[in-house]
Amino acid sequence: MGDGNPPALDWNGDVPVARAFGDPYFSLTDGAAETRHVFLAGNDLPARLAPGFRVAEIGFGTGLNALILAQAWSGPGRIAMTSFEAFPMVRDDMARSLAGFSGLATEALLDQWPAAQIALPGLDLEVVLGDARQTLPIWPGRADAWFLDGFAPARNPELWGADLMTEVARHTAPAGTFATYTAAGDVRRALDAAGFDVARVPGFGRKRHMTRGRLR
Repeated sequence: MGDGNPPALDWNGDVPVARAFGDPYFSLTDGAAETRHVFLAGNDLPARLAPGFRVAEIGFGTGLNALILAQAWSGPGRIAMTSFEAFPMVRDDMARSLAGFSGLATEALLDQWPAAQIALPGLDLEVVLGDARQTLPIWPGRADAWFLDGFAPARNPELWGADLMTEVARHTAPAGTFATYTAAGDVRRALDAAGFDVARVPGFGRKRHMTRGRLR
């Protein structure tokens, strides 16, 4: 359960690895390309983006997904993102993690971090601290698209359980979508039971499959 303390990290080059889960925060080969393949394309973005569109995310991590989403929106108007994070990264670790990515609003994020409300170009970002099993049920919003980006289900099963997937569905707008890098059978079955039409599709890099879906 998240206590709001920073995560203990190891490093593979400049890619942070969560010591508690033995899992990197993003692809060792190209984290930005992974985000675009899994979370943007997996949710048919940026084609669906429009003013007021809301994304929700399990696992804020380094903030890379938020920065890629902001880059994908060329507006007018603003979109929104709410991210649920149990172990917020300290600023220096976040800066190291993001240093290798160009063309993103990294400084805008770092200048405001840590904060519950962060303004990025075209994107209003809300970061909700705490265990998502406790914070998501009381969140008043609904998302048009979900980025399910917790650590690997085998190592962090708490963020992939049936009860939490039910809450994801309950906080999804009509015809809303989700995407995730994992194709674990338990996760796919939980999302199907929660009310999504679930599809296994080609994954990023060496991952053969990922999962996406739309609320029935």
